[in-house]
Amino acid sequence: MEGQVGGTCSSSFSSDNGNVVSNRSELLSSSSSSSTSKFPLTFGEVLVACGVVLGFVFGLLGVYFTMPASDYSFLKLPRTLQDLQILRDHLEDYTSDYTVQVLVGYCTVYIFMQTFMIPGTIFMSLLAGSLFGVFKGVALVVFAATAGASSCFFLSKLIGRPLVFSLWPDKLNFFQAQVAKRREGLLNYMLFLRVTPTLPNTFINVASPIVDVPYHIFFFATFIGLIPAAYVTVKAGIALGELRSVGDLYDFNSIATLFLIGIVSVTPTLMSSKCQS
Repeated sequence: MEGQVGGTCSSSFSSDNGNVVSNRSELLSSSSSSSTSKFPLTFGEVLVACGVVLGFVFGLLGVYFTMPASDYSFLKLPRTLQDLQILRDHLEDYTSDYTVQVLVGYCTVYIFMQTFMIPGTIFMSLLAGSLFGVFKGVALVVFAATAGASSCFFLSKLIGRPLVFSLWPDKLNFFQAQVAKRREGLLNYMLFLRVTPTLPNTFINVASPIVDVPYHIFFFATFIGLIPAAYVTVKAGIALGELRSVGDLYDFNSIATLFLIGIVSVTPTLMSSKCQS
């Protein structure tokens, strides 16, 4: 009996080690195969990436040439709530008369921050609620966040593999194993990750192309999954003056609600796997 238990434990232990080694070897083999391939992006992905770059260029040029001459020293990325309130107070004067320019400038900055993993997009989400209200603000944040996440996806597919391996090796192995196990219900799993704070959004953006998450699944999971968190943040931006810290955004009720939505999103996958077993 003890021999059977010991044999079972040792076999399960070796199986777990084998899974870890297998996941690591799969990542390394995919890394070597991608380095030998000519170009990692498909034609459609190249078109999307070029569209984002052209959006950057023409957006900034359009804002620069159409805004009136004035002192724009207040324009800087907000790092504190006080910086955000100063920026909001100045931009309110331009939002009514130069709405298109403010929208284009906002989206350009947000997408740029998402693409290059610059911290502070939560302040941009608060700003959207303060300037445009809940519904317009949520639409604006979801659009800009999805576009920026897509840009980060393509950039990581080109040059991000060494960065992910060096910064998040353990998370990458975990993510790789989960994606491989949930291929049939991958959209539901990615929705769960987007809705809940299980993994950082920055890591998901960078690691998804490394573990072979298809872009269409990444896109739809990002576009839909960011709506609940965007709503919470944008709504808080309406009462910007009442916020004392960024930590006030997500209280216990907000986090519990996000996890509930995430559990609902992944339930079909769990049910189907149980039915198959």
